[in-house]
Amino acid sequence: MEFSPIALTLIGLLLAAWTVAAAVMMVRASRRSRRYDAMRTSMKRMSKMLDEGPAIPMLVRADGKIEAPERLARWLGLDSMPQFLSEIAPGNGSGLSVTQLEELSALVRTTQKSAAPFRMVVTPPGSNRSLALRGVLADARISPGGAALVWVFDFSESEHELAGLREEASRAKGDFAALVGLIEAAPMPMWFRGAEGRLRLVNKAYVEAVGVESAENVVSNQVELIEPVDGLSPAQIATQAAQQGMATERIVPVTIRGERRSFRVSDLPLGSEGVAGYAIDIEDLEAQRREFRAFRKAQRAMLDQLSVGVAQFDASEKLVFANQPFLRQFDLSPDIVGESVTFDRFLSDARDKRRTPEVRDFPAWRREHVEWFAAQEALEEAWPLPGGTHLRIVAQPMPDGGLVMIAEDRTEQLALSATRDTLLRTRTATLDSLFEALAVFAPDGSLQLWNRSFAGTWGLPEEKLDSHPSADQLLELIAPNLARPARAKTIGEIIRAATLDRKEKGGRIELSDGRTLEAAGVPLPDGNGLLTVLDITDSQKAENALRERNAALEEADAVKARFLANMSYEFRTPLTSIGGFAELIKSGAAGPVSDQMAEYTDAILESVARLTDQVENVLDLSQSEAGLLPLSKERLELLPFVTEVVRGREEPIVSGGLSLDLRGNAGGVVEADKRQLGRVIGNLVDNAIAATPRGGKILVDVAKTREGARIVVSDNGPGMTKEELARALGGLRASSDGSVERRQGLGLPLSRQLVEAHGGTLTLQSEPGAGTTAIILLP
Repeated sequence: MEFSPIALTLIGLLLAAWTVAAAVMMVRASRRSRRYDAMRTSMKRMSKMLDEGPAIPMLVRADGKIEAPERLARWLGLDSMPQFLSEIAPGNGSGLSVTQLEELSALVRTTQKSAAPFRMVVTPPGSNRSLALRGVLADARISPGGAALVWVFDFSESEHELAGLREEASRAKGDFAALVGLIEAAPMPMWFRGAEGRLRLVNKAYVEAVGVESAENVVSNQVELIEPVDGLSPAQIATQAAQQGMATERIVPVTIRGERRSFRVSDLPLGSEGVAGYAIDIEDLEAQRREFRAFRKAQRAMLDQLSVGVAQFDASEKLVFANQPFLRQFDLSPDIVGESVTFDRFLSDARDKRRTPEVRDFPAWRREHVEWFAAQEALEEAWPLPGGTHLRIVAQPMPDGGLVMIAEDRTEQLALSATRDTLLRTRTATLDSLFEALAVFAPDGSLQLWNRSFAGTWGLPEEKLDSHPSADQLLELIAPNLARPARAKTIGEIIRAATLDRKEKGGRIELSDGRTLEAAGVPLPDGNGLLTVLDITDSQKAENALRERNAALEEADAVKARFLANMSYEFRTPLTSIGGFAELIKSGAAGPVSDQMAEYTDAILESVARLTDQVENVLDLSQSEAGLLPLSKERLELLPFVTEVVRGREEPIVSGGLSLDLRGNAGGVVEADKRQLGRVIGNLVDNAIAATPRGGKILVDVAKTREGARIVVSDNGPGMTKEELARALGGLRASSDGSVERRQGLGLPLSRQLVEAHGGTLTLQSEPGAGTTAIILLP
C-alpha cells in the first residue's frame, strides 16, 4: 500500500520529532554521566516513550547486526528479537517472507552506502498486520560506521479503513455508473443545471425530444426543451427553485416531433451543486382526465333525465352530486352540492322537511345510517314518508370509501299495484260470471287461468284443473266426453294456433250428451292464448230451424218470381187485345162514335197503357232481382237526353202550376241503356211533379264529375220523414196533403235497381218541410 505525499511528510515529521527528542535525551544523559541514576531513570522513561510511540526504531549496523525493542518482535510474530537482520526469516517461527527480507536487506545496504532513504510496506506471513518501513542513514552519534535507522510503523487499522474506503468508492462508482445508465435509459427527458442555471448534463430522451444530434450540442447551445412560462425561462425558474431550496412542479405544453403534448416538469434543488430536472409526458393522462370529465358530465346529465333520484357522497361523507329528481324528492336547493353538506347533516335537514321515516330515536337511526359508508355490499330500505309518499332507498358503498344513494319514488307504483290487485279480483269475478267457458294457456301449453264455467262445460271435476295440466293432459280428460273422441285433436290445434302460431282459429265440437260447443282460440298480447268455449246447442237448433225456414222462403220467393213473370206475359195478350179493340172503336171501324163513347174509349186506352206499364215494371223488377235484366248500352250525351225526358212531362208541369229549372253543361257522355235510364229519370220527375204543390219548383241538374256523371232531381214539396222515406223506397210516396199514396207502384225500387244495373247509385234525401232530392251517380 502506498501513502500520499502529505501522509508521508506528516509521518516523517513525527518520526523526526521523536528522534530529536530521543537525541536530546541521550545528549543530556551523556552530559550527566555523573548522575547515573538520573540517567537510568531518563533512559527508562525514553524507552517507555518509544514503546508507546506509533513507530519502532530498528538500527541495522554495517555488519548486519540489528538493535530493536522486543515490541518489534511481537509485530513480526517472533518470540524474541534476533541479533542479525538475516535472522528475521520464516524459518524462525514467523518474521518476513524470503522475498520481503531480500528486498529489505537490499534497501538497507543501499542506504548504508549512499545514505538514500527508502520506503517499504511488508505484511508478515500468517499475519493481518501491515507494517510501513522508513529507512534513513543513522547519525554518526547514534552509530558510527554507516548504520541504517529503520522506523517501523503499524498502519493495519489505517489499511483496513483504506480498504473499506476503496470498496465503498468502488461500490459508489458502480452505483453511479448504474444511476447514469438508468438516467440515460430513462424514457423521460432529464437534465442537470449548474448553480448559475445553465444546462450541464442531459440524457438521451432529452436529446431526442429537442431533435438535436448529441448531448454535447444540447449543452453547448443551451437548447431548452421547456418553453418560457409567464415570461420566465426554464433556467430562471430553476434558479428560483435553487434559491428557495424547494422543489417546483408545473404542467406546461411541449412540442415534440411536431405534436403538442402536456408535460409535468419538476425542478429539484441539489444544494450548491445545482438543480436537477425531469419532464413526464402526461398527455395520455390528461386525455384520460378530459375523457373522464366528459364522461362524468355526460353521466350526470343522463342521471338528471332519470326519474330515479341519485346522490353521491365522497369518502369524507360530503355531498358531491345530486341529480334533479333527488333534489325534488328531498326538497333540496340546487346550490347544496357546492356547500359540502355531510351525510348526517343531510339526514337531519331531510328530517326537518319530513322527508325521512318517523322514528322514535332519530340520533340512533342517523348513526346507523352513517355506517352505510363502511358496509361491504349494497343495502336497501323502504322509507314510508309522512303524507303517503313511499321511497325505495338503495345505498351502494363505493371502492373509494364514498356512497351512492338511490331514491325511487314508488308511491304511484304501489297505488298501481293496489289497483292491479283490484283489477285482477274484478277480472276473476267477471270471468267467473260469464256464460262462456274461458281458459288461458301459456306458450308451453300449460293451463294458467280458467273460469268456473270451463270445468262444467267440458264435464270435468274442478280438482283436475288445480294442477294446471298441459294441453295434452287436458285433451286426454276431455276426449271421453266427446261424441267422437278423435275430435279432441281439433281442440289441440285451436290451442296451438293461439299460443304458438299466434293466429285465431275456431271449430265446433259435439259432446256425447248431445250438446254442441263452439270453441275459438285467440292470441293474447302477453304471448298466452285464450280458449273460449260457448254452448250453442239451443242456438244451433234455432239456426237449423231458420235455415229450413229460409229455404222455404227462398222457394216461395222463386215461385212468386216465376208467377209474376208468367202473369206479366199472360197479361200482355188480353191487354193488347183490349187496347186494339178500343182503338178500333175510337177510329169508327165499328160504327159512329159518340162523345160519351169516345170518352170511355180514352179511359180504356189510358188504363191499358197504365196497366201495361205496371206489368213491364213487375217484369223488369223480377228480372233485375234475378240478375237477368237485359241492358242495351249505348253512348249518350246526357244533357240533350235529360232535356228530352223532361220535355215529355211539359203538360203535367204546366197543368200543375209548377216551374221546372233544367241546368247542366254540355259534353257529359255516359254508356247507358237509353230506354231504362229514361224510365229512371222519368219516374223521378213524375214523383217530383206529384209531390210538389201548385206554385212549387222542381230542379233538374246535370253535371259531369271526375268519376262520371251526376243527375239531381229535387223539389220544394213538404218532404218526408225517415219512415216515409223508407216506405217510398219500397214503392210508396207521400202525397202533397201528407197522406201516403202509391205512386206508379214499383217506380222507385225499380229505378234503384236500374241505376245499380248501370253500375251507379240512387240516393234519396228528404226532410219534412225542406223537400226531397234524388241523386243519381253514373260511372
